[in-house]
This record gives sequence, C-alpha cells and structure tokens, in this order.
Amino acid sequence: MAVYDYDVIVIGSGPAGEGAAMNSVKKGRRVAVIEEQDLVGGNCTHKGTIPSKALRHSVKQIIEFNTNPMFRDIGEPRWFSFPHVLNRAEKVIASQVMLRTNFYARNRVDVFFGRAEFVDKGTIMVRGTAKGDETLRAKSIVIATGSRPYTPEDVDFNHPRIYNSDTILKLGHTPRTLIIYGAGVIGSEYASIFAGLGVKVDLIDTRDRLLSFLDKEISDALSYHLRNHAVKIRHNEEYETVTGDHGGVTLTLKSGKRIRADAFLWCNGRTGNTDGLGLENIGLKANSRGQIEVDEHYRTACEGVYAAGDVIGWPSLASAALDQGRAAAADLLSGEDFRYINEVPTGIYTIPEISSLGKTEEELTAECVPYEAGQAFFKDTARAQISGQPVGMLKLLFHRETLEILGIHCFGDQASEIVHIGQAIMTQKGEANTLKYFINTTFNYPTMAEAYRVAAISGLNRIENL
Repeated sequence: MAVYDYDVIVIGSGPAGEGAAMNSVKKGRRVAVIEEQDLVGGNCTHKGTIPSKALRHSVKQIIEFNTNPMFRDIGEPRWFSFPHVLNRAEKVIASQVMLRTNFYARNRVDVFFGRAEFVDKGTIMVRGTAKGDETLRAKSIVIATGSRPYTPEDVDFNHPRIYNSDTILKLGHTPRTLIIYGAGVIGSEYASIFAGLGVKVDLIDTRDRLLSFLDKEISDALSYHLRNHAVKIRHNEEYETVTGDHGGVTLTLKSGKRIRADAFLWCNGRTGNTDGLGLENIGLKANSRGQIEVDEHYRTACEGVYAAGDVIGWPSLASAALDQGRAAAADLLSGEDFRYINEVPTGIYTIPEISSLGKTEEELTAECVPYEAGQAFFKDTARAQISGQPVGMLKLLFHRETLEILGIHCFGDQASEIVHIGQAIMTQKGEANTLKYFINTTFNYPTMAEAYRVAAISGLNRIENL
C-alpha cells in the first residue's frame, strides 16, 4: 500500500477546505485534499449554496417577467416547471466545479477522491480511491467535512414524495402543494423559491416567529411578503408523524392539526459530517449534532488537528467557512494573517433577500444602549423605482451620542450586496465609524447605495428634532 507524506492534509473541498488548502500551498507547503464526492466543491457547490441561489435567481426572473406589464408585449405570463428551472443551476454548478478544479491543479495540490479515516493523529487512510486504499501522513490536518441535513429516523426519506434540502435537487416534477418543515434560513429560502413557481406552500415553524435572530422589523417584513405570495406560515408547531403514500404526504402535528400536500420538504437542522472519520482513534468525539469543538484558533483537542466550516457549527455560512479555513491554515503554519472570524454579515436569499450585521433593536434595548434608527425605504429610491424592485428598506442603528454605527439591517433586492458598504464603515475605528460618513459622502445617483445617505439623514433628523 502506497504511503504519501505531506505538510498539510485537508479533509473536504468545500469553502473551508479550499481556504485551508490554498492558504497552506501559498505559504510553500505540500498539501493534499481528500474529497468524498466525485468532484471538488463540497456540499456548498453541489447541494447547498450554489444550486439554491441559482434556483432563486431563475425564479426571481420568472416573477419579474410574469408581473411586469412591459413584458406583455412579448407574450402572456408563462409557467415554468421546477426541473426546467433546475437546469440553470446545473450549468452554474458545472462552471464552479471547473473553476475549483483548476485552483487545485494550478497550485499543485494533490486531490484524493475517497473516504478519509484517521489511523492516528498524523495518519489518514483514504478508502475507495481509484487506486484502492491509500495512506497519507502529515503533522497538520484540517477537518473541513461540512454538514448534511439532519434526518430523523421516524421520517421515511426513501419515500418518493419526502425530501430533504439535498434530495430536493432531484425533484423531477413540480408539485401543486408542498409542506416545508422548518422555517430557518434554508426553509424560508425554499418557501420563496417554490411560492415563486406558483406552488402552494405550508411553512411549519417550530418557533414563534420567522428567523428570530433577525431584527424583528425585518423578520416581520419577510413574513408579510411570504404570506403575500400565498405561503401559509404556521408558528409554534412540531411534527407528530410524517406519512407518505402514492398520492401525497400527510403531516400530523402535535397540536392535532393534519396537513396534506403533494410533497414534503424537511429543512429542520443539520448534522456535521463526522461519522466514519475515526475520530475515536485520535481522542476526539463529536457532539450530538456531529460537530467538533474548537478553540478560538480552530484547534481541536488533538494536537495538530484543526477544524473549520460547518463541521464546527456557527455560523454555518459559506463566506465564514472560507475565512475559517484560511485562518486555521494561518494558525497551524504560524502565519501573521490569522484572525478569528466573528463579524460575519447574515445573507438570506429569500425573495426579497435579507442581510444584516451588528446589533438588532431588541438587543440594544435589552442592553440599555441609547440608540436611534434611520431608515430608507426602497419605494422612495430612484434606482429601485427604475429597476421595478420597490420592496424593502435599509435601517441603520446608531448610538445617539457618539453616532457610532451599531447595526445594519437590509431587506429587499440586492440586500446582500448593499450591506457590505455599511460593513466597511462599521469595521473602522474611532470617528470613521459614525453616521457622519454617510452624510458627508457623495453617492452616485441613482444607486441603491444612496439609501445609506437617506437613512443617515433620517436618523440624524430624529435626534436634532428633539
């Protein structure tokens, strides 16, 4: 059996694995990447971020075509099937795989396609490669295996009408009705996607409001717009049974309600991909969610073994995972570019999308911080009127006395892009991080960015009028 020696071994080729591998090889180390799937990119590229966002973009275009009176000169509103829309996502996935494959080839990173299993803290057996089982050795190892949907044993996911957020990408038809269980980020995004295709959606939320970590005003806005697209949201509900038959799926809730639909989509929780890794051979144990505990340098309890990305839990975002992987590599190689990833903007790709950073109004109120809010409504913004996307707003939360920016909350078209302007100011020190920047900066007109100036002036007026 062949044995290969490396400086760094990375398990997983998603964002965290890619970040760790690229940062290591750029520092002159010999790097190997182990990927369980047949192609690089991880679940982010093949089952999560890329396909769902590509789906969302296509559905958003369909909605615009069907609701814009200008397009009636071209033809009547059209209906598009889910598989038809999915074709667009598959093309994007192929492009992403090609791009990332070239990253590894160009940087001379060896990629082993197979299942990784620890023999000891410096040795990994790669099972099922094209050459059979192969052994890799290195002093430093980064676990970046990602996560998968949590699937309770009492739900039959082998039934042809019962799906999770991975298998839904194999849906071969468009159901007329759909139950989505779990109203977190993934559930809310898929509710938007299917509602945009004209599917009647029941969204089951186990909590008392959607995405409770968001600013309440933003959460309420999302609820309103989902309901406006005929999504029935049911709060504070838990499932009793999920039963599929040849004609559909029946969901029985603990409250006694029974709901029936053509298909069922489970979006409630995720599990770290740690089973089968042989963690017990290096003295590690995953928690009940399959996640690995790390310190603030992404080090596990086993010397020389790091972990990053969804496999460690919060915040479980592709953007953060990439930076965590880079940070883990920086620490294990004693690089000066290490940083702990704790200021991560939220990006939620519902229709309309949401992005936020910093404190919410509820948090500032609980902390007794003297704050004020400035708002800019997109319906009053020229660029939004021109583009036909008037829904949404930008809200700036700032300290009443110092004018320091404390929170940025955006709901509407391009929210995940708009938030980064405010992020750049929030990360500045001293007077550079205040409301005055937006008031004293000239923004292009018409743009969505000028919403910052409008919100800043609105907030300042609230103080000066007292």
